[in-house]
Amino acid sequence: MIELEGVPELIDPVMVAAFEGWNDAGDAASTAVAHLDREWKGEVFAALDAEDYYDFQVNRPTVFMEAGVRKITWPTTRLSVVRIGGEKPRDLVLVRGIEPSMRWRSFCNELLGFAHELGVELVVILGALLGDTPHTRPVPISGTTSDPDLARRMDLEETKYEGPTGIVGVLQEACTHAGVPAVSLWAAVPHYVSQPPNPKATLALLNRLEDLLDLRIPLGELPEDARAWQLGVDQLAAEDSEVAEYVQTLEEARDTAELPEASGEAIAREFERYLRRRDVSPPGGHATADGGEGGPFRRDTPGGRARPPKPPKAGGEDEDPQED
Repeated sequence: MIELEGVPELIDPVMVAAFEGWNDAGDAASTAVAHLDREWKGEVFAALDAEDYYDFQVNRPTVFMEAGVRKITWPTTRLSVVRIGGEKPRDLVLVRGIEPSMRWRSFCNELLGFAHELGVELVVILGALLGDTPHTRPVPISGTTSDPDLARRMDLEETKYEGPTGIVGVLQEACTHAGVPAVSLWAAVPHYVSQPPNPKATLALLNRLEDLLDLRIPLGELPEDARAWQLGVDQLAAEDSEVAEYVQTLEEARDTAELPEASGEAIAREFERYLRRRDVSPPGGHATADGGEGGPFRRDTPGGRARPPKPPKAGGEDEDPQED
């Protein structure tokens, strides 16, 4: 661990983390934490030692010039702190890095050491997965936890996932065993348009984080970027009749699955969200996640595509298992 500078005493701190790689389809999660850091002018106070956790042949360092001097940036995980003002100020400890190549347990223990030292009361880990979801519908967000009490209090799903996992799943379980309340928020990114960035998924994660932590996040140009992204994918999909038909099939499946949610309670939750975005105080309570842990999620894959691929054929390759 490399400490860069001291940290002042924090107010009701919450740790928000995201990691590039397998858990970050469309770079949606890492971009969300980067947005928080940029909008609230985060101050980096620590970084993990890159040689402890990264294979530099997998995540290579980069060379850059600064004032005529060549320097190297090493792949690592950095921690910064931002203070949210207002009537009830609080601090966020932002963790942003790359999924480590090795020593995951030591990696998580080091992050938990920071959490303990800083008095962190809750850890929120952001992730994004590829899924069978249409780009024309709201991005499904699932909120999960291993803590039954936390699931009831924060209107989350208690995770039941079994199968391969990434650093998000490992860190959440490490928090649970250490007695630190932890939540994972997952965005489902359309698998047929996986190339980053995906501002629509990033925006959905930030909106859900607002609801979870009862705070207001300055969104900047993200809403406009999300609309432009959707229009761009609309145009790409329209160029291929098979893809357009496949998107329509996903839309029909999604609408049918959500039909039971067209209830007074669901409408009231959405209205609360609308009021919150408009800076009008709702009558209390928080909206629940749009998605569910049982959704048809897929793992992220290296790289991406600039154009939607052909839709999968019936009887084709099985889907990757869903992350937790």
